[in-house]
Amino acid sequence: MTFPRPPLLRTFLRPATPRARSFHTNTPLPIPPRRPESGISTHEEFLGAIGRGAAGKVKVESWEGLFGLTGQGMKQAGVGVHDRRYILWALEKYRQGGNPKEFAIPPKPKKTIRGWGPSVQNGKRIR
Repeated sequence: MTFPRPPLLRTFLRPATPRARSFHTNTPLPIPPRRPESGISTHEEFLGAIGRGAAGKVKVESWEGLFGLTGQGMKQAGVGVHDRRYILWALEKYRQGGNPKEFAIPPKPKKTIRGWGPSVQNGKRIR
Protein backbone atom coordinates (compact mmCIF):
# COMPACT_ATOMS: atom_id res chain seq x y z
CA MET A 1 0.00 0.00 0.00
CA THR A 2 1.44 3.35 -1.05
CA PHE A 3 0.60 6.60 0.60
CA PRO A 4 0.32 9.87 -1.30
CA ARG A 5 3.19 12.26 -0.72
CA PRO A 6 2.43 15.60 0.88
CA PRO A 7 2.78 18.55 -1.52
CA LEU A 8 5.77 20.06 0.31
CA LEU A 9 7.83 16.93 -0.06
CA ARG A 10 7.17 16.83 -3.78
CA THR A 11 9.03 20.16 -4.27
CA PHE A 12 12.19 18.63 -2.87
CA LEU A 13 11.97 15.64 -5.17
CA ARG A 14 11.79 17.65 -8.39
CA PRO A 15 14.98 17.94 -10.38
CA ALA A 16 16.75 21.25 -9.99
CA THR A 17 15.97 23.71 -12.76
CA PRO A 18 18.79 25.88 -14.07
CA ARG A 19 18.52 29.50 -13.09
CA ALA A 20 19.29 32.47 -15.26
CA ARG A 21 22.97 33.37 -15.12
CA SER A 22 23.38 37.07 -15.72
CA PHE A 23 26.82 38.23 -14.60
CA HIS A 24 28.62 34.92 -14.30
CA THR A 25 28.42 33.76 -17.89
CA ASN A 26 31.50 33.20 -19.98
CA THR A 27 30.04 34.76 -23.11
CA PRO A 28 31.99 37.85 -24.12
CA LEU A 29 30.21 41.19 -24.23
CA PRO A 30 29.86 42.87 -27.63
CA ILE A 31 32.59 45.21 -28.81
CA PRO A 32 31.05 48.54 -29.83
CA PRO A 33 32.14 50.30 -33.02
CA ARG A 34 34.40 53.32 -32.77
CA ARG A 35 32.60 56.65 -32.92
CA PRO A 36 34.92 59.34 -34.34
CA GLU A 37 32.08 61.92 -34.23
CA SER A 38 32.24 61.81 -30.42
CA GLY A 39 36.00 62.33 -30.49
CA ILE A 40 36.81 58.73 -29.57
CA SER A 41 38.62 56.68 -32.19
CA THR A 42 41.34 54.85 -30.20
CA HIS A 43 41.49 53.10 -26.87
CA GLU A 44 43.91 55.72 -25.50
CA GLU A 45 41.42 58.50 -26.31
CA PHE A 46 38.65 56.57 -24.55
CA LEU A 47 40.70 56.06 -21.39
CA GLY A 48 41.73 59.71 -21.46
CA ALA A 49 38.12 60.83 -21.91
CA ILE A 50 36.80 58.91 -18.90
CA GLY A 51 39.51 60.50 -16.75
CA ARG A 52 40.66 59.54 -13.24
CA GLY A 53 44.04 58.46 -14.62
CA ALA A 54 42.57 55.35 -16.23
CA ALA A 55 45.11 55.49 -19.06
CA GLY A 56 47.95 54.91 -16.61
CA LYS A 57 46.17 52.18 -14.65
CA VAL A 58 45.03 49.94 -17.51
CA LYS A 59 47.50 48.60 -20.07
CA VAL A 60 45.79 47.43 -23.26
CA GLU A 61 47.05 47.08 -26.82
CA SER A 62 43.88 47.53 -28.89
CA TRP A 63 40.22 48.55 -28.95
CA GLU A 64 39.17 44.89 -28.73
CA GLY A 65 41.50 44.38 -25.77
CA LEU A 66 39.95 47.34 -23.95
CA PHE A 67 36.39 46.09 -24.37
CA GLY A 68 37.47 42.55 -23.55
CA LEU A 69 38.61 43.58 -20.07
CA THR A 70 37.10 41.78 -17.12
CA GLY A 71 37.12 42.65 -13.46
CA GLN A 72 39.16 39.55 -12.65
CA GLY A 73 41.77 40.44 -15.27
CA MET A 74 42.11 43.99 -13.95
CA LYS A 75 42.36 42.66 -10.41
CA GLN A 76 45.26 40.42 -11.42
CA ALA A 77 46.88 43.43 -13.12
CA GLY A 78 46.75 45.33 -9.81
CA VAL A 79 43.99 47.87 -10.53
CA GLY A 80 42.18 49.03 -7.37
CA VAL A 81 38.55 48.24 -6.64
CA HIS A 82 37.17 51.77 -7.17
CA ASP A 83 39.09 52.18 -10.40
CA ARG A 84 38.00 48.75 -11.68
CA ARG A 85 34.35 49.48 -11.01
CA TYR A 86 34.56 52.92 -12.63
CA ILE A 87 36.30 51.62 -15.77
CA LEU A 88 33.86 48.72 -16.20
CA TRP A 89 30.94 51.13 -15.66
CA ALA A 90 32.33 53.50 -18.31
CA LEU A 91 32.82 50.65 -20.78
CA GLU A 92 29.20 49.58 -20.35
CA LYS A 93 27.92 53.16 -20.75
CA TYR A 94 29.86 53.43 -24.03
CA ARG A 95 28.41 50.08 -25.19
CA GLN A 96 24.94 51.52 -24.58
CA GLY A 97 25.69 54.51 -26.80
CA GLY A 98 26.84 57.17 -24.35
CA ASN A 99 29.53 59.77 -24.94
CA PRO A 100 32.38 59.65 -22.37
CA LYS A 101 32.62 63.41 -22.30
CA GLU A 102 29.03 63.52 -21.00
CA PHE A 103 28.99 60.63 -18.52
CA ALA A 104 32.53 60.86 -17.07
CA ILE A 105 32.45 61.65 -13.37
CA PRO A 106 35.39 63.47 -11.76
CA PRO A 107 36.73 61.98 -8.51
CA LYS A 108 35.43 63.32 -5.21
CA PRO A 109 37.64 66.02 -3.70
CA LYS A 110 39.57 65.28 -0.55
CA LYS A 111 37.83 66.11 2.71
CA THR A 112 39.01 69.34 4.31
CA ILE A 113 37.33 68.90 7.69
CA ARG A 114 37.96 65.73 9.58
CA GLY A 115 35.99 64.79 12.61
CA TRP A 116 33.06 62.83 13.89
CA GLY A 117 30.63 65.45 14.98
CA PRO A 118 30.17 68.68 16.80
CA SER A 119 33.65 68.59 18.36
CA VAL A 120 35.02 69.86 15.01
CA GLN A 121 33.04 72.49 13.09
CA ASN A 122 34.26 74.61 10.20
CA GLY A 123 37.79 73.32 10.76
CA LYS A 124 37.96 74.55 14.36
CA ARG A 125 37.89 72.49 17.51
CA ILE A 126 34.83 73.18 19.67
CA ARG A 127 35.29 72.74 23.42
